[in-house]
Amino acid sequence: MTATSLTSSRGAGRAGDKVFSGATLAAGCLILAVLFGVALFLVIQAIPAFTAPAADIQGGEGFFAYIWPIVIGTLIAAIIALVIATPVAIGVALFISHYAPRRLASGLGYVIDLLAAIPSVIYGAWGAAFLAHQISPAYGWLAENMAWLPIFQGPASATGKTILTAGIVLSVMVLPIITSLSREIFLQTPKLHEEAALALGATRWEMIKMSVLPFARPGIISAIMLGLGRALGETMAVALVLSSGALTASLIQSGNQTIAAEIALNFPEASGLKVSTLIAAGLILFVITLAVNMVARWIISRHKEFSGAN
Repeated sequence: MTATSLTSSRGAGRAGDKVFSGATLAAGCLILAVLFGVALFLVIQAIPAFTAPAADIQGGEGFFAYIWPIVIGTLIAAIIALVIATPVAIGVALFISHYAPRRLASGLGYVIDLLAAIPSVIYGAWGAAFLAHQISPAYGWLAENMAWLPIFQGPASATGKTILTAGIVLSVMVLPIITSLSREIFLQTPKLHEEAALALGATRWEMIKMSVLPFARPGIISAIMLGLGRALGETMAVALVLSSGALTASLIQSGNQTIAAEIALNFPEASGLKVSTLIAAGLILFVITLAVNMVARWIISRHKEFSGAN
């Protein structure tokens, strides 16, 4: 290769680097601009709901009296989903990555990934038509034998369409997200760390506890937060499964509601101030999701030095 051709190739490489750098910068700025535009739209459209007389808002007690019960319902459904899905997802991910034979692990991984492609309305239809009816007798048993706990106080819903059922459906929906990401993180654990632990006489579980889980901790937190975002914003599945009503501490009674389902059920027929009220509810959900992601980033930044990833 001549000096002229070498110089021209280097010049072309520098030009390509500049083009790629500019494109990535533009993409990042575009994302920020879109996010800012969405936030600005929500704030502008929500102002009438914030400033309207209390009597004009649904319930007659003002916007915040209207919104806080469905915020609590949203958080309850999402927490139920994470409590159920997180240990199952991490266990499945560990089985696929460190216990299952390679052929079985590959097939099982594909099946888990396919679960994420199922539309939410399918999960909602399954929860409403099958799960709710099958789980209703269990709610009756809980009301009879565990009523001393406020979350299991009766009377139990005869249809099974409760916030607990919605949380179970959401847990199935977020399971493939947490499992897939956790599995990929576990597979990235340095082999030298695993082999060193085994060489020192550790069992497979001790090796996972000492090497894999500390390395994967930030990734697991990220996967859980992504699952939480899906659970907070899920609409159709919750709208189909949940019999909405007033806020109640019991998980097996009819009642409670989530922000996303409230918007989906009421927006098509809303007009005037009701539209602003629903958009304001969407703004609250936007702020909650943003806060959750900020907290997740803070947790990850605190623990990243212990992950071994750096």
